[in-house]
Amino acid sequence: MKPSHLILTVLFAVAGLQAGAQDFSKYDKGLYLSKKDTLAYRILFPENFNPQQKYPVVFFLHGSGERGSDNQKQLVHGGKLFLNKDLRKKFPAIVVFPQCPEKDFWSNVQFSEDMTGKDRFNFQKGGKPTKAMHALLGMIKNILDKPYADRNQVYIGGLSMGGMGTFEVLRREPKMFAAAISICGGDNIANVNRYKKVPLWIFHGGKDDVVSPELSKEIADQMKIIGKEVKYTLYADDNHNSWDSAFAEPQLLPWLFSHKKK
Repeated sequence: MKPSHLILTVLFAVAGLQAGAQDFSKYDKGLYLSKKDTLAYRILFPENFNPQQKYPVVFFLHGSGERGSDNQKQLVHGGKLFLNKDLRKKFPAIVVFPQCPEKDFWSNVQFSEDMTGKDRFNFQKGGKPTKAMHALLGMIKNILDKPYADRNQVYIGGLSMGGMGTFEVLRREPKMFAAAISICGGDNIANVNRYKKVPLWIFHGGKDDVVSPELSKEIADQMKIIGKEVKYTLYADDNHNSWDSAFAEPQLLPWLFSHKKK
């Protein structure tokens, strides 16, 4: 490659990164602080936000790869979805992306290795929350205390570690949410009764070699057994990044926002 072409390529790459950063700059930076907890988050307000109105609130939990302290990485997967102009106009909502610290985990799941050396997830029934989960619950309640938060339209979703965290938040605060989505997550099926009244849409990749699709299927099956609302979508050819397919679902947000607490 000629030097001039290399320079142009670098310039275009930098411009692309800057454009992405400008998009995410629409998410304001926030920091939840209490006596024991600290949690960074990004928050997107509706266009033409009016603090005298009430808006639906969506909390989205990232995966383990986006943990840290930069208050930026958590927007990598899902951040663009909520910036879609048409969707923002059709579904004006407050969207919150908290960031889990580097060495913490949303769920209090315990880990071991199977015979192949892969992680085995041992989901707990109950148990104390992790430090990150404790802070997350405090942050959620703090945001929902705002006069512009519509408590009848509160939603939560997440992917991978965040999908696991979604189930845990639901079992700890089952009366708080109108609907939820979990992408490539998992939980102990003994916890399903705690959040059985919350409409769920569960996604997983059939070839996921990080978090087994059986974990999502078990939750969906248990919900069906007890006769509660659940949608289960298995992308047969997807690996762990089934969130790409889930975010491309045209009915994802219409389904989510169609639910209100009774």
